[in-house]
Amino acid sequence: MPADPSSPIPAALTRLTDAEPHKLQDADAPHLLAYLAAVPDPRAARGRRHPLVAILAMAAAAVLAGARSIAAIAEWAADAPQPVRAALGACRDAPDHFAVPAEATIRRTLARLDADALAGAVGAWLADRDPDQDRPRPAAGSRCRAVAVDGKTLRGARTRTANGDGRPVHLLAAMDHTSRAVLAQQQVGGAPEEVPAFAPLLAPLDLAGAVVTADALQTHPEAAEFLVRDKRAHYLFVVKANQPTLLARCQRLPWHRAPVLDRTRDRGHGRVEVRTLKAVTVGHFGFPHAAQVVQVTRRTRDLHTSTRRWQTVTIYAVTSLPFAQASPARLADLVRGHWTIENGLHWVRDVTFAEDASQLRTGAGPHAMATLRNLAIAVLSRAGPVNLAAALRRHARDPRRPLATLGISLG
Repeated sequence: MPADPSSPIPAALTRLTDAEPHKLQDADAPHLLAYLAAVPDPRAARGRRHPLVAILAMAAAAVLAGARSIAAIAEWAADAPQPVRAALGACRDAPDHFAVPAEATIRRTLARLDADALAGAVGAWLADRDPDQDRPRPAAGSRCRAVAVDGKTLRGARTRTANGDGRPVHLLAAMDHTSRAVLAQQQVGGAPEEVPAFAPLLAPLDLAGAVVTADALQTHPEAAEFLVRDKRAHYLFVVKANQPTLLARCQRLPWHRAPVLDRTRDRGHGRVEVRTLKAVTVGHFGFPHAAQVVQVTRRTRDLHTSTRRWQTVTIYAVTSLPFAQASPARLADLVRGHWTIENGLHWVRDVTFAEDASQLRTGAGPHAMATLRNLAIAVLSRAGPVNLAAALRRHARDPRRPLATLGISLG
């Protein structure tokens, strides 16, 4: 297979490891191991025993079985039966025995890994498994793909410095609203560094016809120009006080004359929430390619308090989507859908995988583990909403199940 320099997966698809290569199931539909083989090996060739693809595949399968730490990954690998080890690309050290790496080997390898390359390989595999990828581009007025961009601080993990202390690890991710697949992820120095990392994060992705949603931190003219002009995509950006001129311009629009175009009412978790949406078409608004401004009013009432008073919050957003391409209901879906990256990814990694409690602090290890958790969440959520904790327990009961979910054949 000739190498394609524009492809996120290079010619490494045709080879898995230098030792004990695992055969592809289907040359036309490469499985996860082929994508992981594209991640460069940071180790010196001399003394290298375990193929990198095997270490990464075992880590992915273990996390899918509920492993929360590198120690748990090593324990899962040690307990894996021989056919499972072989399918994951482990090296053969006896006629019927495949060796697995020790905890220290896994820890050192993940710490030295190019975590951005791992995130890119996982994102490419998830994108290529998307059943909608080969369908025609959406026509005007139809529902377009949505991608959310947001950052998260791993509170327990810190970057190492010379004095032994460091800043918490901060990751910027782009996630598909519907599938929860993380398409790209990069480590940045903190929330302020999310802004310059926005374009490099999205640059490798095919976003033509998609809409990118982001919180107020990314609401800058440069980001809007990059999406519309360079990526041929649309945007929906929240507007807050970090852009005071733009916020004041949004607030001054004649909202009192604008009708409510969408209304939803939800009850759950001990509270009632009513959301209303208004939208105003704008031209020459002072923000690149702005076509509509959205006002969302959220009224919530706590059912457990004696006063039961309503609390009201109003937010504004600006979008390049004209009315013909985004109905009020679609705009409401995009605003709500953006928070799937917070509730469906970041919150799940914290609660289900105890990510913030992890104190892994070595090199690229925290970023690599976050990518493996993203992978587990995405593959388990492909069929729709799922109880992830129960799904992880189910995969933990049989070491063959993670391989089946990852599309890896036992032989």
